[in-house]
Order: sequence, then C-alpha cells, then structure tokens
Amino acid sequence: MKAEMIFIRATLFNIVFYTANAVACVLCLPALLLPRPAMIKFVRCYVRTIYFLEKHLIGLDFEIRGLENLPRDGSYIVAAKHQSAYETMKLHILFEDPAVVLKQELLRIPLWGWFLGRTHPIAIDRSQGKEAMKQVVDGARRIEKENRALVIFPQGTRVYTWQTPKDKPYKQGAARIFEQTGMPLIPLALNSGVFWPRKGWIKKPGKVVFSFLPPIPPDRKNDDILPMLQEMIETETKKLEQEAIMPAAISAPAKENSAGRTS
Repeated sequence: MKAEMIFIRATLFNIVFYTANAVACVLCLPALLLPRPAMIKFVRCYVRTIYFLEKHLIGLDFEIRGLENLPRDGSYIVAAKHQSAYETMKLHILFEDPAVVLKQELLRIPLWGWFLGRTHPIAIDRSQGKEAMKQVVDGARRIEKENRALVIFPQGTRVYTWQTPKDKPYKQGAARIFEQTGMPLIPLALNSGVFWPRKGWIKKPGKVVFSFLPPIPPDRKNDDILPMLQEMIETETKKLEQEAIMPAAISAPAKENSAGRTS
C-alpha cells in the first residue's frame, strides 16, 4: 500500500477512533450502574467495535498463537510485552475477564477511567515503593480467588520496537507474584509496535501476532525467574517483529529490480 494511502486511512481511522471513544464514554454512562457482568459486556462490545474499525479502515488484523500454553482452569499470570495501545484494547478479546496491573492515575481520567475501574484491575501507587509491590501481590491473591487471568506488563510501560531492556528494564512484579502465589506464569510476546507505534499518527496495515509462550517452570529458583521471563519475551518479540517487516524487506528489492529492467 502506498504511503499516501496509508496516511489517509490512518487519519480517517484516528478521527473515527477518538470520536467513537468520546461518544461511547458518554452514551454508555448508564452501564456503570449495571451489575459488573453486564457492564463487562459493554466493554467487550466496545473493543470489538474498535477492532472492526481497525480491520476495515486501516487493514490491521491480529493472530493468536500458543493458546495451548494457557491453563484451561483457574487463574494464571500473563507477563506481556507492551508496545502499543493496541494490545490493551485486545485484552477483553484474548481473555474472558482479565485483571490488569496498572498505575492508579489511569483511574482518575474522567469517564474513561470510571469504566476502567469497573473492570476491577490491580491499581497501584508507584510512588510508594515497597508498598506498591505489596499492593500487587495482595491484588493478585484477590484475582486468584476470582479465577481470572492477571495481565502484567513487566517493563511497566509501552516501549518502542528499538528499545531494549537496558532502556526499559524488566521489573520484579511478575516474578514476585509467581513466587508468592504459585499461579502459572505465561510470557506473551507481540509485535504491535511495528504497526501501531507507542506514539505517532500513522497506524499501518498488517497483522499483529500475539504469541503465548510455554509457562515458566514452577521449580525455577527465584533469582532465575525474571531473567528467563525476559529472555523468552524478548527473543520471541524480535522474531515476530522481523516476521512483520520481512515482506516489506523482500518486496522492496523486487520492485527496484523490476524498475531497473523496464527503464
């Protein structure tokens, strides 16, 4: 697809996307008064609507791999790479009723934060240091009792595709929850940043891949958990990023050769 068309389609999507967000937050306010299961249905409807817009306005779809690595019953931890807002809007498609570890400030966003709060996430105050870690572990125990999937972003924020763990180090949260609760810990790699960068107007067509990796072995020593988690996520993420950009890398020389023969 030509760059001009990508820009036009991305612009159209952004206008529709932000307008739809504003309208949905207002029109769905009565849903906040409903029982939580009913409210979650509104959330699923919203994220599927956004997916429809992504697919048909910018040509961005997704694929899920490694579902066999997810436990069939009970709670578990998903430690996910975080490159974009894209994956946050797929959590209620990937999981039935996920609980996300997030910063407390997000719940203070007018309207949008109110809906986020009704999903019952684990909201932490990162300024409290060790107390913040206790909030994470206590929240994880609550989620375990509710038989929900717990999603945590080990680097704590969105990262660009070119950033490494040296730029944005992995934090102890996922490993500490694993140690304290014994819930299965599943790494999740993805390549959303290739198509929908952390910041930027342009969203590109293509296919985001979510790859669930084998669980961290339960007999791993505590000091080995975080390095192993990081290695698994980073290695698979780089493979997925290369997979995403490879068609463009292959087609570019082909076009140049073709142009050279016709000139």
